[in-house]
Amino acid sequence: MTEKVRSLRNFFLFKCLLALTFWNHLSLSVENELFTSVSNNFPEGSDKKFNSLPLLYANNLQSKDNFDWVVIQNTTESLSLSEITNKNVKELVALLSNFRQGSRLQNLTLTNVSVDWNALIQILQTVWHSSIQYLSINNVTQLSHVERCDFDYSGTSMKALIMEKVVITDLYFSQDDLYRIFADVNIAALTITDSKMIHMLCPSSDSPLRYLNFLKNDLTDLLYEKCDKLDQLETLILQKNKFESLSKVSFMTSHMKSLKYLDMSSNLLRHEGADVQCQWAESLTELDLSSNQLTDAVFKCLPVNIQTLDLQNNQINSVPRGMAELKALKELNLASNRLADLPGCGGFTSLEFLNVEMNSILTPSADFFQSCPRVRELQAGKNPFKCSCELRDFIRGERQSGGRLFGWPAAYMCEYPEDLRGTQLRDFHLSELACNTVLLLVTALLLTLVLVAVVAFLCIYLDVLWYVRMTWQWTQTKRRAWHNHPAEQETVLQFHAFISYSERDALWVKDELIPNLEKGEGCVQLCQHERKFIPGKSIVENIINCIEKSYKSIFVLSPNFVQSEWCHYELYFAHHKLFSENSNSLILILLEPIPPYIIPARYHKLKALMAKRTYLEWPKERSKRALFWANLRAAININLPMADGRRCGEAD
Repeated sequence: MTEKVRSLRNFFLFKCLLALTFWNHLSLSVENELFTSVSNNFPEGSDKKFNSLPLLYANNLQSKDNFDWVVIQNTTESLSLSEITNKNVKELVALLSNFRQGSRLQNLTLTNVSVDWNALIQILQTVWHSSIQYLSINNVTQLSHVERCDFDYSGTSMKALIMEKVVITDLYFSQDDLYRIFADVNIAALTITDSKMIHMLCPSSDSPLRYLNFLKNDLTDLLYEKCDKLDQLETLILQKNKFESLSKVSFMTSHMKSLKYLDMSSNLLRHEGADVQCQWAESLTELDLSSNQLTDAVFKCLPVNIQTLDLQNNQINSVPRGMAELKALKELNLASNRLADLPGCGGFTSLEFLNVEMNSILTPSADFFQSCPRVRELQAGKNPFKCSCELRDFIRGERQSGGRLFGWPAAYMCEYPEDLRGTQLRDFHLSELACNTVLLLVTALLLTLVLVAVVAFLCIYLDVLWYVRMTWQWTQTKRRAWHNHPAEQETVLQFHAFISYSERDALWVKDELIPNLEKGEGCVQLCQHERKFIPGKSIVENIINCIEKSYKSIFVLSPNFVQSEWCHYELYFAHHKLFSENSNSLILILLEPIPPYIIPARYHKLKALMAKRTYLEWPKERSKRALFWANLRAAININLPMADGRRCGEAD
């Protein structure tokens, strides 16, 4: 047997014996998969590619006193061990000591580790000088007193260390003894999460760390204060800690010359105002400040070269004008704040993506897309939109700009008014007239002018002013009569008829009408202006008095009548009595035919009366006149009281 074969046989036997001894206390499983729990936390560009893991498993023995065993080939790249205690830590160290640099094992996961401080340091020191590059330790409980120790970082293959859920049972120890071990690691990536860590020391010398993740701890503003040893750090995650001052965070980063990404989300960050200075790393391009207590003042304390900024879930009401320009900013997240309108792009000249979901925006500015021409995507859904003309203009502007609303149309619904609640904005429509103020004013003005013109025409055509004046005179006459004789307001009929005629028809009235009515049977009392008008009173007052004290009003119609102004007065007042007293007191006598074209427009009442009421036409044949007079007497027949109290026609 050659020397090489003998050497391989001895190595194989040693491995078997070591496995039999180790597994008396330790459960071991080997996974044929990527070391995902580590690789997912590596910064971009890290080596994440691992080969598959060929393994040989042995059968489990049923006896309680027996143990599992496994033969691990020298091609193993990923190893996962659990239930590490002080009882089996020596076997673990012995096992890991065999994976010297040059071995294939690169990824190691230890779960449920419960050891004392020295044992933990021994495990780390052994890994540090092995072929392992990525180490993840989960659920760690340190059992003994933490004390100072010297750690040899030289000659390591390690690239990344992840420690999750670390519990330190020692309540009284020097923080330097604990944190110095991790502060001075000479690796590219360090993760310590969910461990209630309250501090971390600045490295003693220039650190090669490019990735730091201290998620879910109790770190405060004292972290890395005036620390200038992290020049190569590119990614820093401090999410879910207890930072309070944004200004102090900015000064912390000012010494990190290579920092590109900073996650400060879910802290207690505030910014006191413009009087407090801020100084950020000039290399910082991505900043997450979501879920803090920041207000509008945050825009006075931002990195000038920032490209991606997350400010969602804060207390921001608006983006103040006059803020420092963020010319490099491309992505801005302002979701879940208190914005009442879309921010302008005056300070964000390169903005491409904007998120303002779940704010208090009722009517977004219609000129947003004109003022922000570089914005390629706007997320503005889930706001309480008020469906109005302003919102209609915003939607129109968005469509004209090429449709850049993310989540359209499902996330965009009317909240106000209530009758439109739940309506998608794409189904909301208003007319151009309802939303264009200028057009609405012009239309209203035109309609007003047309209405005024129509009213003016009707007033002129129908002589409305004349009727207004007549109504006023009638009202004033009635008022004076009431004041002068309040006890005599009950009207007493004194005449059978009041006669209205044109002076040009006076001859017919005096020779025909009056004699034939008065000489007939009964005592017919006629009111003629020449005989009954009272001197000293106005003509209008006399006309009103005569009409009101007459049972009937006889109008002698002829072409001369329609040309008489006073006849028009008398007709108006008689017509007013007709409607005010609901009486049938008008008698029309057509003395001569009246061509319609000679009737003035203001005589529309006369036209209406002649069209609707029966009138008596003066017959030219004498044989028919007896019937005419008989019909006229019958129309005015009524017993009126005489001066001595007797009624007309009663015997003495």
